[in-house]
Amino acid sequence: MNLFRNFKSVTKTCYGRGSFGKLGEILEPIRTVTPGQAPGFMVFVVDDYFADNSDFKKRIPNKAGDELFFISTLKEPYTEQIDALRDDIVKRRGMPAGIIGIGGGTVMDIAKATALMFTNEGSSVQYQGLNLIKKPGIYHCGVPTISGTGAEVSMTAVLTGPVKKLGLKCDWTVFDQIVLDPDLIASVPTDQWFYTGMDTYIHSVEAITGTKKNTFAEAYSEKSLEMCREVFLKMDRTNVKSDEFLMVASYMGGLSLTYSEVGVCHALSYGLGKVLEIHHCIANCIAFDKLEDVYGEYVQEFKTMVKHNKVHIPQGLAKDWSEETISAMAEVAYNLPHMWDHAFGPDWQKVLDRERIKGWYRRM
Repeated sequence: MNLFRNFKSVTKTCYGRGSFGKLGEILEPIRTVTPGQAPGFMVFVVDDYFADNSDFKKRIPNKAGDELFFISTLKEPYTEQIDALRDDIVKRRGMPAGIIGIGGGTVMDIAKATALMFTNEGSSVQYQGLNLIKKPGIYHCGVPTISGTGAEVSMTAVLTGPVKKLGLKCDWTVFDQIVLDPDLIASVPTDQWFYTGMDTYIHSVEAITGTKKNTFAEAYSEKSLEMCREVFLKMDRTNVKSDEFLMVASYMGGLSLTYSEVGVCHALSYGLGKVLEIHHCIANCIAFDKLEDVYGEYVQEFKTMVKHNKVHIPQGLAKDWSEETISAMAEVAYNLPHMWDHAFGPDWQKVLDRERIKGWYRRM
């Protein structure tokens, strides 16, 4: 297949145990972009999982004058949240020198989206889609504290808006800097570690099982899948290599999508997220578990991973869903043509309708 994409990668990547300790040094030149002027302030958005962790808070290199926000991740990022954060900072302080997201996919997407909205007028609602952003955002840096979403390398900041769940997607969304420190993911609870890790497994499966698969995507996907198998089928969480493997698998799983696309599972997941506010990673697991007719042996392997790690995937949810709820989720999923195009080809509407999508939801 002939594809043309001239994509942007993360500008700088710092990797290795202890690299979080270098964040202050990394940010210093960004604070003093204009010689002779007072250093600019930084905005830190941090998962509130760390709000009561005094040791971790001491390690965040915020200085006097910086803005530090501990962000709840009970809800995934939404457009109103991004607009309010931007408006509050600009009104009180003016334009920051940069924004740093420390946390999982939710927090990193908040950092990416807010960086863009500092320089683009109006509401983030109007920029949900591909290449709708008009101007580059401010400097933004991502520090993952859980691995799997690929948000650290993706060109998308997924937001739930009043009408749709869809990302701000363009070259300027990509981080200027990421810091990958495997030590930061060591304390993640097992269930969450598994759900989020499966996001990269599913990314990689979807990237290479659709019509847009190609050698570039396959190279990243196959290596990511190989490392996922090591982590979730062979290693114990106490294995010192486990966190390193998963962090790199997440990176590669995210990159596999840069030149490919997600498919059926992610489309269904967006419906679960938009209508029922089920978090993306567990929504993926709920959906993937029921997609053996689409992803065959990969779903079997997923089930083996679930069993091996003694993790619970919610079952029997659909019995409590009304037809109205199922129809609403199907509508959200159906209106993601780029995902269906990848899964089934440009004539996807000949093999897929809302009833088939509802059938998948009824299995869950």
